[in-house]
Amino acid sequence: MPEPDPWELTDVVTRLRRVLRASIRSEIAWEQLPMAQVELLQRLADEPALRVRDLAERHRLAANTVSSLVQQLVESGLVTRDPDSQDRRAVTVSLTTDGVQALAGWRSAHHRRLASALDGLSTTQRRRIQTALPALVALVEQLEDDA
Repeated sequence: MPEPDPWELTDVVTRLRRVLRASIRSEIAWEQLPMAQVELLQRLADEPALRVRDLAERHRLAANTVSSLVQQLVESGLVTRDPDSQDRRAVTVSLTTDGVQALAGWRSAHHRRLASALDGLSTTQRRRIQTALPALVALVEQLEDDA
């Protein structure tokens, strides 16, 4: 079996990500929930009560960039900043009920869009995608470890 072409893989992942972001906007406007904010909400749903520094490290962004995003989310009522129980000088960021609901709405719209597209594929194509997922996860983890 031939080796995957790195450029082809990068291209298809980039195109998939772009079209997924664009297609969900038929239900949720960019200005209502920008993708950078969605990614932070997703992280906080998976790992509650993280510090800004931890969010920045996990997303490989500058702390001041994440701090600005968090401030926007606080102003939107989607997250709170709370004193860190381990270090009173620091704060942790957590989802609010509105944040949980906004993320659930985004995930639901995303699920509907992707499920609809998958339904348009053949059973064999869907099976191949499902079979490829563990290898793609391993690739992501390898890239994260190398970064």
